[in-house]
Amino acid sequence: MDPTSGPPPVPAVEVQELLKGGRELVIIHNDERYRLRITARGKLILTK
Repeated sequence: MDPTSGPPPVPAVEVQELLKGGRELVIIHNDERYRLRITARGKLILTK
């Protein structure tokens, strides 16, 4: 690896792509379920 190239870019995804028109989705990580939702004020909340 070329030391001057730096770290690879972090992937970015628009929330609208993830939610597909909805306001929440479930993310499964290590067999645990997390809920990502958009609040009435447009903020994101991730809960277990």
